[in-house]
Amino acid sequence: MPKNTTDASGASDAGDATDASDAAVFWDGVYAARGPAAAAPRPNVRLVETVADLPPGDALDLGCGSGGDALWLARRGWRVTAVDISAVAADRVGDLARSLGLGERVSAARHDLGETFPEGRYDLIAAHYLHTPYGLDRSAVLRTAAGRLRPGGRLLVVDHGSTAPWSWNQDPDVRHPPPREVAAGIGLDPATWAVERADAPRRTATGPGGRTAEVTDHVLLIRRLPTARRD
Repeated sequence: MPKNTTDASGASDAGDATDASDAAVFWDGVYAARGPAAAAPRPNVRLVETVADLPPGDALDLGCGSGGDALWLARRGWRVTAVDISAVAADRVGDLARSLGLGERVSAARHDLGETFPEGRYDLIAAHYLHTPYGLDRSAVLRTAAGRLRPGGRLLVVDHGSTAPWSWNQDPDVRHPPPREVAAGIGLDPATWAVERADAPRRTATGPGGRTAEVTDHVLLIRRLPTARRD
């Protein structure tokens, strides 16, 4: 049988019957192996360049991982809901926020976004590298996220546009859908949402052990128009 092609999310064109519990176990193992952070991890550079000049409000961090983005936003006055499929990751982000005096600004919880989505309305929703080797309807998740934006709010989606040497996904057949294709897959009404950015900048990334490599990010920024009707 020919090998199934995959996109950067790990989703197979032949489908994936693995259940969500296996995904949670996988990601719990990833974060448990890293150990808890003693200080706030660095935020993602695409978040910083996008949000630095925005007034603080309510933010949702999808796939919060080690919490660098959530904690950076909280320090700038944002009220942050941070979620991850890994209970290990979510619990550590909550503990770290409290240890840094940011507990009142960061609410961390476990969510399998294929099953549940955080309540509330947001001024910013960020999804950085929301890739997984398990089945996930990313377009549906991002469509739901867009619907949770307040008028004028932004959805920032940053995907891998290349494979770093330290990535868990070293499949040579991996495909990295460009931002406009991701936007088309979400299928948002242009009368309500506008694409403000869709590009593929390069940067030098630092991986485990200080190893560096040049990588490409696929950056998609969608804004809910200020005149949009609230769902």
